[in-house]
Amino acid sequence: MTAQPLTALVLAGSRPGGDPLAEHAGVAHKALIDIAGKPMLARVGEALAASERVGRIAVSIEDPSVVGDPRFEIVAASTSPSASVRAALDVLGTPLLVTTADHALLKREWVDHFLANLPNAGVVAALARAETIERAVPETQRTYLKFADGRFSGCNLFYLSDDRAIGVVDLWQKIEMHRKNPVKLFGMLGPGAVAAYMAGRLTLAEALERLGRKAGCPLGVVEMPFGESAIDVDKPADLELVRRLAG
Repeated sequence: MTAQPLTALVLAGSRPGGDPLAEHAGVAHKALIDIAGKPMLARVGEALAASERVGRIAVSIEDPSVVGDPRFEIVAASTSPSASVRAALDVLGTPLLVTTADHALLKREWVDHFLANLPNAGVVAALARAETIERAVPETQRTYLKFADGRFSGCNLFYLSDDRAIGVVDLWQKIEMHRKNPVKLFGMLGPGAVAAYMAGRLTLAEALERLGRKAGCPLGVVEMPFGESAIDVDKPADLELVRRLAG
């Protein structure tokens, strides 16, 4: 559990060559896509600012003019989310809360729950069970990691506690290529991990232990009871869903 207000980083970098979803929505930058009358980035920033557990807020972006809020610091975006976090660590240090500009439904309650339940680990990720997500948002289609003890999806909230997180971010840059392909992802941990995953024998705790050993940093998760917390805006169907949920 964190005592002092944290620094939060919002990843808002745009893909090289333009973002198809921004083009679909008719805006110059994905972070500016309108959700219930506000740009996505503004909604995320407001949710973070509403939490008493968050103090300083920085936005990782290639075009500072997109931010438009003097409360938020600007750090330069890099070539990928993981590279942007790595660059931001040099500026912002740790501990650091990380989320994304397309986490458009983010609520203060989710931030507070995540930070109030942090395990003792160098890096912590928020996850939600498939049944929690599908009960709250039955129409959504998520990519799940299927472990022996359940199916999980990420919730775009991460906590980096100290300098040990650098090893995890470096590993993240390799994982990023395979985030939608669990077999290749666990292949990084050796054939035994792939076999266990494919056979449905690999538990979440075992996967975290193996990844943490490889990164040189203990990893943890916070299981989120909010199904909507796993919803972000990656494609037009997500945008339609999020706009409907945001009302």
